[in-house]
Amino acid sequence: MYTLPIRMDREWLHQFLKRIETDSDWATWERFQLALEAAETEMIPSFESIQSLKQIQGFRPLPHQIDVVERVINEMRGRAILADEVGLGKTIEAGLILKEYLLRGLVKRALILVPSSLVLQWTRELNQKFQIPAVAQKKAWMWDKYEIIVASLDTAKREPHRDYVLNQHYDMVIVDEAHKLKNRRTKNWQFINDLKKKYCLLLTATPVQNEIEELYNLVTLLKPGQLGKQSQFQSDYVAGKRKAKNEAQLREEIRRVLIRNRRRDSNLHLTRRLVQTIPIELSEEERLLYEGITEFVRDRYRRGTDLKSMLALFVLQKEVCSSRDAVFHTLFKLFQKGEQGKENLSPEVAHLIELLRKVTRSSKVNAAVELIKQIAPEKVILFTEYRATQEMLIRELAKAGIHAVPFRGGFNRNKKDWMMEIFQKRAQVMIATEAGGEGINLQFCHHMINFDMPWNPMRVEQRIGRIHRLGQTKDVHIYNFSTINTIEEHIIWLLHEKIRLFESVIGELETILEKVDGASTIEQNLMKLVLESADDDRIRQELSKWGDQFHQKKQEVEKQKEEEELLLYGSEEG
Repeated sequence: MYTLPIRMDREWLHQFLKRIETDSDWATWERFQLALEAAETEMIPSFESIQSLKQIQGFRPLPHQIDVVERVINEMRGRAILADEVGLGKTIEAGLILKEYLLRGLVKRALILVPSSLVLQWTRELNQKFQIPAVAQKKAWMWDKYEIIVASLDTAKREPHRDYVLNQHYDMVIVDEAHKLKNRRTKNWQFINDLKKKYCLLLTATPVQNEIEELYNLVTLLKPGQLGKQSQFQSDYVAGKRKAKNEAQLREEIRRVLIRNRRRDSNLHLTRRLVQTIPIELSEEERLLYEGITEFVRDRYRRGTDLKSMLALFVLQKEVCSSRDAVFHTLFKLFQKGEQGKENLSPEVAHLIELLRKVTRSSKVNAAVELIKQIAPEKVILFTEYRATQEMLIRELAKAGIHAVPFRGGFNRNKKDWMMEIFQKRAQVMIATEAGGEGINLQFCHHMINFDMPWNPMRVEQRIGRIHRLGQTKDVHIYNFSTINTIEEHIIWLLHEKIRLFESVIGELETILEKVDGASTIEQNLMKLVLESADDDRIRQELSKWGDQFHQKKQEVEKQKEEEELLLYGSEEG
């Protein structure tokens, strides 16, 4: 039988044509075409072409993403800051670049450092989309055993992991959320600087947040000396904290290592968000429980309860808008006291337990069942903050004949993957808790129910980001459940109507919230605001003031973004 060579050249073609002349069995056009196609498949393309595009599955990279890969490989020699605006797919770009270097045999060992909440997402996408055998780092011994590791930066930089990592030599290092490296005096910057690495990608949508020096620090990590010594950089390019001089020259230097695509330049089609608030009237028994819990929490707050106990009471106040099951677990966890092996509850708590026992149905659950049946057979992801509510919803939906699967942070990676596969192929509903909702991509679903609403706008946006992202082909429907005449109704009014949360961009939102309150204290400050208000009218007034503060900070962020655009791009005419 005739064997095909690895490459088709003139000598091979000459021999092949001679074979056709002397062997009648080979003298067919079909056989010639087959041989030609096989030979073309084996041909090695030019070094400048992107080979990884033929290796990926399940998606098609966008033109701007392919352009980024070509520039990083052919112009920047594998060291670059990927600074696309939020939502343009920096992760895809990094995956393509890593795949390209692996195919070319230029990368064997790679380290991907990301926030802890994104470790599984990165690992899953590298494996599923790019067929890159990445593993999520869990134990110290894994650093030596696996060649492509995804780990959190916080884990990698501390002992005993630090020594393992710094003793390795990596062909490529990728750092997500690289704005955390903006200060060269931090442990984060020092750790990345100390890594032995040939190629390096830094991913951040905000390369400049506070001052120009941050950009210098990022560039220095990639290519020391690219912008000169720090004193020289200050002298040549810095006119003020956020004001540059010799802008054209600085811009040219930055473009040697930084790529930034903007939504307005990418012609990127994003589907719409269609947001609907679903008002829910509590039953008489639910109303009594809500009022009882609210009065109990306010009374304890007025007494000056210690901060630790007060935080637990805040949780209780939020849970009462979610489900009686969530309230039940917290009440017993917080206030159960052992006395000679017997349970002894205070009269106040005993009264709340009695109110709780009288609640035999959930108005919210009834609304969820009705809505999901209307949406059927289309898929729905439903978010709740509480595991007790999640378990109750699984039971009640099953009674209604609706197939639902749980998803939460306590599941290991294999179980999470299993639940996602069941949701995609069999179940109509996924019920996810907050921790479970981090790092999953569900573009095949375009309906989302906020069964109970987080008070931190960032967490709401992160929920939406599970389905409203690149790859979503349909408009996304978001249903916010709002119990009438409760704190939940006020919070939804603040998020939806006052600060226009659903029209914001996550990157901008995070920066705004840091300026307003600090992302970690928002919920506590809002709860304090609510508890110190005498009535519903006062609550609205105080929340409105908070919303006004949000918009003031938003204007500051937008001005800062304009300055950043001017630094990186110059004027529109330029």
